[in-house]
Amino acid sequence: MYFQYGEKEINTLKNRDKRLAVLIERMGEINRPLTPDLFTALVKNIIEQQISVNAATTVNQRLLNLCEGIYTPERITKLSAQEIQQCGMTMRKAGYIIGIADAVISERLDLNKIPEMTDKEVIDTLIQLKGIGVWTAEMLLISSLNRPDILSWGDLAIQRGIMRLYRHKTLDKVRFERYRKRYSPYGSTASLYLWALSKEPE
Repeated sequence: MYFQYGEKEINTLKNRDKRLAVLIERMGEINRPLTPDLFTALVKNIIEQQISVNAATTVNQRLLNLCEGIYTPERITKLSAQEIQQCGMTMRKAGYIIGIADAVISERLDLNKIPEMTDKEVIDTLIQLKGIGVWTAEMLLISSLNRPDILSWGDLAIQRGIMRLYRHKTLDKVRFERYRKRYSPYGSTASLYLWALSKEPE
């Protein structure tokens, strides 16, 4: 499963921004994998915070092995923080993962209600959990819930992509908001292309 977008999103963005139009034409379709299971997505997002993609893949696989191939709150809570930490993450991250599992089991967090919420409600709900900030919640909105209009100010790769596309040496929040409004209501599709551009060698 991949993030779903199509001609409507692409044509709207192309018509609004000539530089983005050129980028979209050059790159073609981008397939961003989805993680529909929200608990799995939260665990993976915590693992991925502030480490490389390759390192995150390794850590994720080690933890999955401990959980017998699938993340569930019950399987996570059977592990100690030290066992989780030894997969290659900080003890703090291990504690965050256990805390999320506990919140689901105790029903302080009802993941079944998340898909029915607005983007803001999802963010406001998830940031109540330790280890989940606005950026992590926004990534879940894109990569689990397929929400169409997410452009994350807290994502350094998005900032880098904007600066490269428009040849800015710096990017402040005011300028960023202008681009966010320009891309709306298809900010998530714009994000796919900005992420891809940020990874290209200069």
